[in-house]
Amino acid sequence: MPDAPPALTVETLNALGEGHLPGLIGIRFTHAEPGLLRSELTVRPELLAPNGFLHAASVIALADTTCGYGTRMLLPDAASGFTTIELKSNHLGTAREGTVTCEARKVHAGRTTQVWDAEVRDPSGKPMALFRCTQAVLYPR
Repeated sequence: MPDAPPALTVETLNALGEGHLPGLIGIRFTHAEPGLLRSELTVRPELLAPNGFLHAASVIALADTTCGYGTRMLLPDAASGFTTIELKSNHLGTAREGTVTCEARKVHAGRTTQVWDAEVRDPSGKPMALFRCTQAVLYPR
């Protein structure tokens, strides 16, 4: 009988990002439970747009990664993975420095799709972006 996959703890999730985009830009998970994840990203010059503000793509990467790792935690046993099929973001503000945070919550976790909402907050705690994504659950052929 094969070994069960390791539990997806904060430490495991942070390790998953190493050597990939989440690790490259510095996403760190601070809380992980099925249906609720929290993460953070320290603003640094490489993540800014030429205008000096946090690049929208950096914010989307934070939100999408947090939702994606949440999806991974809730995959049905027979699933082989998932892929994002739609995402939407509303940007309400930005940041130039400090640490931005993200909280992602499951809206729907079905057999073929999952829907997640995330809120990104600026260093003062003010909402900075609202995000929703839909994930397609993949199965072996």
